[in-house]
Amino acid sequence: MRKPVVLITDSINPKAAEILEESCEVIFEPKLSHQELLDRIADVDALMIRSASTVSADILEKAKRLRIVGRAGVGTDNVDVVTATKQGVIVINSPEGNTVAASEHTIGLLMALARHIPEGDATLKSGQWIRSKLVGVEVYGKTLGVVGLGKIGRRVAKACLAMGMKVNVFDPFLSKAMAEELGVNVVSIDDIIEKSDFITIHAPKTKETQNLFNRDTFARCKPGVRLINCARGGIIHEADLADAIRSGMVAGAALDVFEQEPPDMNGPLFQLGEHANKLVLTPHLGASTEEAQVNVALDVAEQIKDFFQHGFARSAVNIPLLRQDLLDPIKHFMPMAEVLGNFIRQRAQSPAQAIEIIAKGDLSKHRIEPLTLAVLKGLLSNAKEGVNYVNAPSIAEESGIQVKTTTTKAAGNYRNLLEIKLITEEKTYMVAGTLISDEIFRIVDMDGYQMALKATPYVLITPHHDRPGMIAQVATVLGEAGVNISALQVARSGPQAGGESIMVFNLDNAPSDSLLSKIRELEGIYGSSYINL
Repeated sequence: MRKPVVLITDSINPKAAEILEESCEVIFEPKLSHQELLDRIADVDALMIRSASTVSADILEKAKRLRIVGRAGVGTDNVDVVTATKQGVIVINSPEGNTVAASEHTIGLLMALARHIPEGDATLKSGQWIRSKLVGVEVYGKTLGVVGLGKIGRRVAKACLAMGMKVNVFDPFLSKAMAEELGVNVVSIDDIIEKSDFITIHAPKTKETQNLFNRDTFARCKPGVRLINCARGGIIHEADLADAIRSGMVAGAALDVFEQEPPDMNGPLFQLGEHANKLVLTPHLGASTEEAQVNVALDVAEQIKDFFQHGFARSAVNIPLLRQDLLDPIKHFMPMAEVLGNFIRQRAQSPAQAIEIIAKGDLSKHRIEPLTLAVLKGLLSNAKEGVNYVNAPSIAEESGIQVKTTTTKAAGNYRNLLEIKLITEEKTYMVAGTLISDEIFRIVDMDGYQMALKATPYVLITPHHDRPGMIAQVATVLGEAGVNISALQVARSGPQAGGESIMVFNLDNAPSDSLLSKIRELEGIYGSSYINL
């Protein structure tokens, strides 16, 4: 029987080839040009790469036998995952191979920032003995705010607890039981922003976290806060950070990741002048240890081996196919299912405990496993990096989220209805949608409020007292802020006026935190929440 052919490119540790040689034919070509890769790919069953090789559409279209691409690292930006999925090619990575390296680098940056270590080194090497200007701060007794408590965040939290820090954590999927086991406190993102002496980021860059730390959030921070980011560039707005450092609102920051890499050397972070010593910068070294490079190579090699032996790939970042007989009857519902999962997660204010997916009407005639995957992907993607149809169920299980699916013929006034219930420690949330034509759907129910909401990127939800003038109040504030309203719906909780109603705005651009706060302060407004779809 023919052995699978595995082509290894780039500078990957030779131990990876040793693992694969037990069951595969291995070709090791560490310095292939793009054209040479194009010429070799037709006879290859598996491709293992690092960052130097680009697996673009032209490569994939010629790779008629290719079944799996393994990226020895975390990022898959150099792989055309969309085309790979269309071609039925699994793309895998090694999301945990750099856990120790990244957490250790975070601790190193935290201490460098607190004790002015880079500046002390630089001034002494330049012949200066300067001590009085390099007085640092102790971390003992300080409050550390951790944004995201995955494997890296947990290692950082444990190390900081051992150094006597008080550790507060914001993670939408962290249960109180897990927090108690780790010895950390679960708090809101507002508490992280407002009460931390140090803030370390270990969250993915998503629509929800992009520019999470900006001019508005810095203004709310505890004066003299220090930030560390070894996660993803773009979570901290770099120009706003530079301004906050100049003003003294932020005492310092240590960054290993940037909005663009390499960063613009003429950008705001490099124009701080006399305040430059308040910034510690490293060129994305979080995973740059000898051990991490070996770990990711071995991990991906084992996954490729397992795939050919057992058909299993534990770190797939895409899904090559869904069974056609299951997918075809409900494929047009998939985008709606993912949006509903995303929508209800952003509505919730506390960790999820369980989710119930109910298919009603005509939808109940079909098996809904693919829709369950889509809902879970939408639910988890805002807080977890790399969530896809393959790994969403396991991530939900690891997060302690129970998943229940039911079907019923009853759908009220609709031919089909997909209803999602999210049970949290605080309350149960509900959202439902219906398909009105191929892939065109509307959100028709939200916690008992009837509507016909189009899922556009920027949605503002404002519960309020049902009385004249409420719409005008909110619309005026939005207009004054330059935020245009593309559509508006109003729904009552009951048939009579004077109770609680809800306004749902489709906006043309995202409202700022300060704008949302201003809306919440209006008389008769019970709150406002922004949903980014």
